[in-house]
Amino acid sequence: MQDPQVKRAFKFRFYPTAVQAAELSRTFGCVRKVYNLALAARTEAWLLQGQRVTYNATSAMLTAWKKTEELAYLSEVSCVPLQQALRHLQGAFANFFAKRARHPRFKSKKKSRDSAEYTASAFRFRDGRLTLAKMAEPLDIVWSRPLPEGVLPSTVTVSRDAAGRWFVTVVCEDPGVRPLPALDAAIGIDAGITSLVVLSTGEKIANPRHERRDRERLARAQRDLSRKAKGSANREKARRKVAKIHARIADRRSDFLHKLTTRLVRENQTVVIEDLAVRNMLKNKKLARAISDASWSELRAMLEYKCAWYGRNLVTVERWFPSSKLCSGCGAIAATMPLNVREWACDCGAVHDRDVNAARNILAAGLAVAACGDGVRPQRSTPSGRPSVKQEVVPPPRTRAAAQPRG
Repeated sequence: MQDPQVKRAFKFRFYPTAVQAAELSRTFGCVRKVYNLALAARTEAWLLQGQRVTYNATSAMLTAWKKTEELAYLSEVSCVPLQQALRHLQGAFANFFAKRARHPRFKSKKKSRDSAEYTASAFRFRDGRLTLAKMAEPLDIVWSRPLPEGVLPSTVTVSRDAAGRWFVTVVCEDPGVRPLPALDAAIGIDAGITSLVVLSTGEKIANPRHERRDRERLARAQRDLSRKAKGSANREKARRKVAKIHARIADRRSDFLHKLTTRLVRENQTVVIEDLAVRNMLKNKKLARAISDASWSELRAMLEYKCAWYGRNLVTVERWFPSSKLCSGCGAIAATMPLNVREWACDCGAVHDRDVNAARNILAAGLAVAACGDGVRPQRSTPSGRPSVKQEVVPPPRTRAAAQPRG
């Protein structure tokens, strides 16, 4: 049986003409308007009548809105991005009722991301040239890497970031993404701030601190922005300058994390990480900025979908597992372990580097979970006095994870 094809998103810069930029800007505004109108209608129906409005009902509403004099401009843009906005809203409500997300919120003209999604019926892709509905000319796309041969895009998303850069995201099946040959290697990962990740092999990968490198430049640009009059053209220029600095930081961070996670997934069959409560940790005012710059959540998300793509096993150890306080040699647990303690000695005579020891404990716990489904919290009632996760360490399983596309 062949492995299912993975749908992959390829993102490219493009430079629209003045006519294309105006058309896309109108489309962005109409998408935002339709989304907000449908959200208001669904919320009102639930609060006043206790009824759930379906996608089909909002689609009928959209047809009625186009016939009104006030919203007649909705007919001037392609209908496909408007229908896709309703589908996205339906997905948001499905996640809300399943308790996977918060209640959908209204889109803001100034804060929300400008984007419009086109399905296959609303664009033409021929000979490497992409033409959207309502446009006479193809987009001027910078093809920084080739698309997979012999496949056609299923959806195309056009977006504009806060820095004014235009992007087109092409989603298509990628035959090149398939499970890699199985390995016997396994790695435990301890995330940190001084070192972004510490591996169970003892390797420490330094934190590039992308935000800190541009902090002075960013602060200067933000001060200039604060002095500009609201609503002025100069304020818009200053705002865009700040956005470009933020975009530069985000791009460098994403590039570094992609290279790191790809290397870890290719070199190891099993990757074990810790389930960190990043949102709660950001409440620490002294560490919030450094934690945000480290981007642990993005690191985990990349590991998750890349392990699924390439047939690797990702094991998550619960956040309450005392990886730093547990001696990887004898299994004893230290009473306290303040953050300023980077090395500590166990009563058994072992001297541990805090982070390396934590990574080794995370690996052992993850292998125990993969082997027999054992818990990862220490059990002091075991005959040897050692936690049960240390009783059995086996080679990583060779089962191939099904490839799943990232949404």
